[in-house]
Amino acid sequence: MAEADPGIFGALATIPEVIVSGPEELDRQLRAADRPFIVRGLVSDWPLVEAGRRSTRDARDYLLRRRRERPFTVSVGAPGSDGRLFYDQAMGMNFRTLRAKLPEIFAQIDALEGKADAPPIYLASIDMHEFFAGLHEANHVELGDRVPLASIWMGTRTRIAAHNDIPDNLACVAAGRRRFTLFPREQFRNLYLGPVDNTPAGRAVSMVDFHAPDFAAHPRFREALAHAQVAELAAGDAIYIPAMWWHHVEGLEPFNILVNYWWRETPRWLGQPQDALNHALLAIRDLPEDQKRYWRDMFDYYVFGNDDEVVAHIPEAGRSILAPLTPESAGRIRAFLLRALSQ
Repeated sequence: MAEADPGIFGALATIPEVIVSGPEELDRQLRAADRPFIVRGLVSDWPLVEAGRRSTRDARDYLLRRRRERPFTVSVGAPGSDGRLFYDQAMGMNFRTLRAKLPEIFAQIDALEGKADAPPIYLASIDMHEFFAGLHEANHVELGDRVPLASIWMGTRTRIAAHNDIPDNLACVAAGRRRFTLFPREQFRNLYLGPVDNTPAGRAVSMVDFHAPDFAAHPRFREALAHAQVAELAAGDAIYIPAMWWHHVEGLEPFNILVNYWWRETPRWLGQPQDALNHALLAIRDLPEDQKRYWRDMFDYYVFGNDDEVVAHIPEAGRSILAPLTPESAGRIRAFLLRALSQ
């Protein structure tokens, strides 16, 4: 697979590195961070990392011995696609999504290893507890009082378009190498995002081909690159990606494994902001301009401003969902929305 043009990416700023002495220091770094950082060797003692250092087949055998007997979801791209899992010319997907047992998937990876223009094969965001027995217990990062979702990502050489995630993310390379290219949250306008609903993996992605940027079609991408940070991670290394930072991820070896942890500092019973955006597209975007201005003011008043003026004139016992949310009041809002949307 061709690697990114060093004339474009070689001059990007590098992601800062920190040294942690143990779980307490990692916790302190995570709580203090509002920017990405890298920890070299954070998980270098994992048995999975040690297996991958011996060979890619040893890494796969290690996983096979711990798999649960259930079908896995796997994406298979087109031969000659340079590992890019993306849209096709008709804005469908350039890959197929299949269900198969892990031995069958790994057997196909074995058969294709070393072949030029082999199709990318990618298992994305596989729940470690649900699909493996004992894998998480033997290979995990201590994250204090956080309750993260632990996922494993496995596959051949791949390129995953720049996207962002709502939770915070600690991603650990367990086998192979990965290149991360990161952008601050506010750079979304310069990344030329695709649809918010028709997406390769549930999040809107940049339409820019990072290996061959078309600056005529995407001129603002130059501005995004001025704010970009890049790093290449080897097996054992980890990267912290703050919530909603944009990241383009490449698997650089014939076989790559990543383990990541997602968590949110906000309560689990709060709604998903993306759902609110989708509903606003349905209910507000196409209104007359004068009405849109009104609703912009309403959102500023109730949501983004949300100061004492909003409720000062309402008796405290009668503020309903304008009071600080609780699991119970959040549940009432959710039930109200479900009824309203079903009409």
